[in-house]
Amino acid sequence: MPPRQREDLFRTLEGLGIRTKTVDHPPVFTVSESSNVDRALPGGHTKNLFLKDAKGVLYLVIAHVETEVDLKGLSRRIGAARFSFGKPELLLEALGVTPGSVTAFAVLNDIDYQVQVIVDQDLMRFDSVNCHPLENNATTNIARADLLGFIRATGHEPTIVDLKKTDAS
Repeated sequence: MPPRQREDLFRTLEGLGIRTKTVDHPPVFTVSESSNVDRALPGGHTKNLFLKDAKGVLYLVIAHVETEVDLKGLSRRIGAARFSFGKPELLLEALGVTPGSVTAFAVLNDIDYQVQVIVDQDLMRFDSVNCHPLENNATTNIARADLLGFIRATGHEPTIVDLKKTDAS
């Protein structure tokens, strides 16, 4: 089955009764390139990491754009083995997106439930969150509770974790 695309995502969100607002823009591949988009939409802007631990477990980390993610500390906090970044081929296979388009919404494509979802505790302070709609030439604003509801509706249980470095990290 080919990966679901933007239109499939919006149909799914509509079917769940979730309202969103999407802004189209030139493709962005880095957090710094997205700064102009950040000003166009309120809420918490995200950066996403696709990780694989040394045991082969896959993770999607959905972080606030300003959070410095402590990978070593995160692996200890969630009981994972040492992290590495997932290869582009594995990303496409597991989440149906390419580098630069990694997003919380990509769990829609994880129909085999291979990926564990980790959400930044700092992101939870925002009433709404901004994510790419499976492609990096648009940003979709969604209520925080609706994003968590969407993730759950795909069969994934998001784990909310403090991703920042602590004294114990």
